[in-house]
Amino acid sequence: MVQTLGDSTILVRFGSRLDENANRRAIGFAAALESEPVAGIVEIVPSLVSVLLRYEPLISRHQDIEGEIRLRLLGAQEERIGSIHQIGVRFGGDTGPDLEEVSGLLKLSAQEFVSLHNALPLRVLATGFAPGFVYCGFHHSALVLPRRDKVRALVPSGSVLFAAGQTAIAATDIPTGWHVIGHTDFSNFEPDAEPPTRLRAGDSITFEVA
Repeated sequence: MVQTLGDSTILVRFGSRLDENANRRAIGFAAALESEPVAGIVEIVPSLVSVLLRYEPLISRHQDIEGEIRLRLLGAQEERIGSIHQIGVRFGGDTGPDLEEVSGLLKLSAQEFVSLHNALPLRVLATGFAPGFVYCGFHHSALVLPRRDKVRALVPSGSVLFAAGQTAIAATDIPTGWHVIGHTDFSNFEPDAEPPTRLRAGDSITFEVA
């Protein structure tokens, strides 16, 4: 679905809910536009199931941009082959206060949960929400819990979060309703670097015990 947002933005949506197919299509479409740019588009922002496109309305006409986007959507969408990252996590303890509760709700020991959590690589589904924040998925259906009922006012950067069949990494201090299961020294946000983030949608991550 192609939607117009204001006078300089187009949203291309690949699904109404988060699933594997919609996410892969959004990532692939964004990667295709980056490798073969559409004239006039100045920013490409992939999200979980959509891609936001910003263009310069004083230079490019909306109908021309939208027409080209619709033509591109008719073609095959190749999946982006991303980089592979290994990220060490200190699970539990003071920096992972929800680990015991999470494992208990899933009827697992903490050790069993960590083993299952780390068993398979996860894809980077999207980045955003806060600088460097990264969503990774999808876990097996046996590792699915909703978010917490209460939001924590602040968790520190490096917090490893778990909810809704995903693991997330906070790159800055943020409030969150996700379960906090550990902490990593890996940083996905360096404001003075170009680009400022190391992880991109479509990359693969293997979590391991630090």
